Amino acid sequence: MALIKSISGTRGTIGGNAGENLTAKDIVESTSAFAQWVLNTTENPLVVLGRDARVSGSIISRLISGTLRMMGIKVLDLDLSTTPTVEIAVTIEGAGGGIVITASHNPKQWNALKFLNNSGEFISQTDGQEILDLIESGNIKYATIDKLGKYEKAVGYIQKHIDIILGLDLIKSEAIIEKQFRVVVDCINSTGALSIVPLLEQLGCEVLTLNEEMHGKFAHNPEPLPENLTGLAREVVFHKADLGIAVDPDVDRLAFVTEEGEMFGEEYTLVAIADYVLQFQKGNTVSNLSSTQALKEITQNHGGEYTASAVGEVNVVKMMKETNAIIGGEGNGGIIYPVLHYGRDALVGVALFMSYLATSGKSVSKIRSQYPNYTIIKDKINLTPEINISELLEKLQSKYKQYPQNTVDGLKIQLNENWVHLRRSNTEPIIRIYTESQSITTAETLANKIKSDMSDIIRGDF
Repeated sequence: MALIKSISGTRGTIGGNAGENLTAKDIVESTSAFAQWVLNTTENPLVVLGRDARVSGSIISRLISGTLRMMGIKVLDLDLSTTPTVEIAVTIEGAGGGIVITASHNPKQWNALKFLNNSGEFISQTDGQEILDLIESGNIKYATIDKLGKYEKAVGYIQKHIDIILGLDLIKSEAIIEKQFRVVVDCINSTGALSIVPLLEQLGCEVLTLNEEMHGKFAHNPEPLPENLTGLAREVVFHKADLGIAVDPDVDRLAFVTEEGEMFGEEYTLVAIADYVLQFQKGNTVSNLSSTQALKEITQNHGGEYTASAVGEVNVVKMMKETNAIIGGEGNGGIIYPVLHYGRDALVGVALFMSYLATSGKSVSKIRSQYPNYTIIKDKINLTPEINISELLEKLQSKYKQYPQNTVDGLKIQLNENWVHLRRSNTEPIIRIYTESQSITTAETLANKIKSDMSDIIRGDF
């Protein structure tokens, strides 16, 4: 069981003791602090609320809604929705902020409160720290009886989201409709069924669905990784589909399966979509330090500049604004297309990729074969109280001092054409370990070597 209150929001497992897990008390405290921050920093006491289909989502939503209203804030409730849809709704409504109830890729026992600012973007580190300070101080002022917030249920926001996407210049709706693609979608028992499926249907696709029942009892691990998408791959081959699509429960991550039932690779979702966008508009790209270097190569081939940011959507967005990037995101299948909004958005990712597929005349496997074939190994070690992360990374930095290093976010070491990135997770009590190489064996060996080095340091053998 776990509870993590960080600059990214409040996340934890349901049940257990307050302060140790995600309980009603923790939800009310975090919501109250966020509401106070909204009242302190914006002029519009309106918060947009939305959730994925997790079992605990409706209960948490009612807790949050009631708390916001007790703070004097009006609630616009999208109910079952997607993270990018809530982000867009915040800007359309001119709201003071937003809350998305989702633990993204985490299993069903987890849930979380993701906080958005009045631009519909994840709050900054500074803003997150202010909210944490408010939780700690308890300096919260609730509304009097005549100033309680109102409640309104919103209808049709996912369709508004789809309509905006279909109106974008690079979405080639007619070309997609003409192709009449057959697509299999794994909705992972959440709101991909409400969003990705109607988007594809409005693009003239024949859509076959897996796990479309929105009960939040995920049919498999909800993270769209290859080991969790074997069922989707089988269905793509069985139905002779052109493409398989998987999203996470809140629909901000996107992964593809080729017509041959092979994994496209979540790292290559952004690579392929960036390649499509850069064919029409020259410009810069951004991804985080843990993402494939293939994006850098593709960007440079199109005459643009690539920049790596610290991990986290808020950091990618900040760097995209600083470099005027026209496309960016994260290697976990997160697409950020600023023409629409500054947030990871699987819906616009699907529409852009389908446009590429339709206009190129190539199969999904042929598109994938165009790109450098890097392999990223994603591993981790669990954090325990005796592990001093700063000391651990410093000793690794010393051990590999002959190689180029980046310490913007944890420690990234460039080992000739390969790299390793170590960082503490913002959402789980783990240290993430990423390695990349053109050889899967080399990437695995490098990950194991780094884990061995870390074990030696933790035991005091270094």
